[in-house]
Amino acid sequence: MASSNDIPTTGKGLIVSFGEMLIDFVPTASGVSLAEAPGFLKAPGGAPANVAIAITRLGGNSAFVGKLGDDEFGHMLAGILKENGVKDEGITFDEGARTALAFVTLRADGEREFMFYRNPSADMLLKPEELNLELIRSAKVFHYGSISLIVEPCRSAHLKALEVAKEAGCLLSYDPNLRLPLWPSADEARKQILSIWEKADLIKVSDNELEFLTGSDKIDDETALTLWHPNLKLLLVTLGEHGARYYTKNFHGTVEAFHVNTVDTTGAGDSFVGALLAKIVDDQSILEDEPRLRAVLKFANACGAITTTKKGAIPALPKEEDALNLLNA
Repeated sequence: MASSNDIPTTGKGLIVSFGEMLIDFVPTASGVSLAEAPGFLKAPGGAPANVAIAITRLGGNSAFVGKLGDDEFGHMLAGILKENGVKDEGITFDEGARTALAFVTLRADGEREFMFYRNPSADMLLKPEELNLELIRSAKVFHYGSISLIVEPCRSAHLKALEVAKEAGCLLSYDPNLRLPLWPSADEARKQILSIWEKADLIKVSDNELEFLTGSDKIDDETALTLWHPNLKLLLVTLGEHGARYYTKNFHGTVEAFHVNTVDTTGAGDSFVGALLAKIVDDQSILEDEPRLRAVLKFANACGAITTTKKGAIPALPKEEDALNLLNA
């Protein structure tokens, strides 16, 4: 059992999170279709933005790089990042396109279905020349997803940012965050998600993503290791209420989950990733030291679990003491 004194302190090194930030419209009632929903609450979202806020909530240092619409929602989202202590020098605004919206259905089991409004949304229009390269170069960790690979010019901006981060010696952290409805086809999604696979130092996939990327319906070590590549330092497979599996060059294992009263799974994976990155940013040797890595993953699991106990991602992201209380309970 990890106790709070095994958990390293949150690092001060900069973690840059790249990609989309949008507004989720979440129904006021669970277990109904979008058409039947009596009303919606607006909830700021977008996985890379959630990760950036998860990090600052734990006392870490993060920046968000992406494009928002020069509209009320876009300025609201930029304000939320700022209020949460996320550095905003990497944010640009598009005068011609709106901030992306997603209507989310909360099924009775807490899982989600999405309907997106992006044609095109501002995040898709980020150009390589709009990137704040100084900010990216000053990061110790560069974190990203795959939604930014779907269309140009954002795809080129993503690839440019990756290249600059890699040259600067950043640890590259990849959470594909599969959203199939946004891709032209499943094959295209698989192809593009895997097109940048070999570049990452750290990859986190969910059990669903593992099945999607490998074409296997087995969630076992053998299947997971087909996703291994020689430059990888850590591969993580999150298993919801069954915890997480970890794989490195020299060891692998499972970290148990915490059982909590789940209301909404939104942001749990982002909370997990943010916690992990915040704890390894200043000491990446943790990735090669199994006892210390297990303690960090246990902490990250606690953060993920807490995030499922409230509706919406950002309001539910925990502070350090919340996670330590759950660890020590």
